[in-house]
Amino acid sequence: MTSTLNSLAEARRAAATPLFADLAGDIGVSFEFFPPKTEKMEAQLWDTFHTLEPLAPSFVSVTYGAGGSTRERTHATVARIAATSPVAPAAHLTCVEASRAEIDEVAAAYWAAGVRHIVALRGDMPGGEPYRAHPDGYANAIELVAGLKAVAPFDISVAAYPEVHPDASCAEADLDNLKRKLDAGANRAITQFFFSPDAFLRFRDAAAAAGIDAPILPGILPVSNVSQTRRMADMCGTQIPAWMVSLFDGLDDHPAARQLVAATIAAEMCRRLYAGGVRDFHFYTLNRAELSYAICHLLGLRPKAAPATEEAAA
Repeated sequence: MTSTLNSLAEARRAAATPLFADLAGDIGVSFEFFPPKTEKMEAQLWDTFHTLEPLAPSFVSVTYGAGGSTRERTHATVARIAATSPVAPAAHLTCVEASRAEIDEVAAAYWAAGVRHIVALRGDMPGGEPYRAHPDGYANAIELVAGLKAVAPFDISVAAYPEVHPDASCAEADLDNLKRKLDAGANRAITQFFFSPDAFLRFRDAAAAAGIDAPILPGILPVSNVSQTRRMADMCGTQIPAWMVSLFDGLDDHPAARQLVAATIAAEMCRRLYAGGVRDFHFYTLNRAELSYAICHLLGLRPKAAPATEEAAA
């Protein structure tokens, strides 16, 4: 009887506490963008960047297409951020279809442009083919991290997989690979997106037990297009729970409702991560600001004073 009364009291307290009331805004955030292919997409990217910029992200990263297909556009985007904003840009760099000399040259050009942060990845082959190392290239992200450190003292982020990389033989081997990347000189890990807070928290605790003490940032993907998300999830081994898919059923012709559902799901996941001790979040924006901005707002983050950029002064 006593335990029942205690449970009821706890339930009443939880019901009386407003959602997100325990979030003090004491979080750090970072955002990922992809380089634009058209003038319209470029305008959208910079609108997104300037909307999120006042949230004072610790860094923003710009992706690198399969096989280095966006190398020049990635470089141009990152260099523009470095030249016009106080926000630190991070350039994605992969091993795919490039020699060590070519990669080292790209890295040196980033350093010369004022870029100090690299997201070092093995990368995926174009067309979804099995990964093949370039005969004169870095074989994997471990070698790439060590190579980048030899070029310049970069701040380096690497990838982590709470639900295990598709090419890994098992979770233990995948975790060992992460540790080797960090031991090679990486400063932090950013996870692939996931939809189970428990999966991330278990992974974080397993990493700590394996002797990994570097920061591990959870990668948050606010979902507004389920079919697109399913394609990305299939490539990286992320599980999409049936309950989440069902929440988007019937919303194909209701984009505003989809956004509301997407923000609610991602914000609740972040709230649970926060309760588990997480204070830094990395958002995969897909070059759209509204969902990431709304979630950050729910987490208590508010805009800082508008930065004085060269573009603003122009």
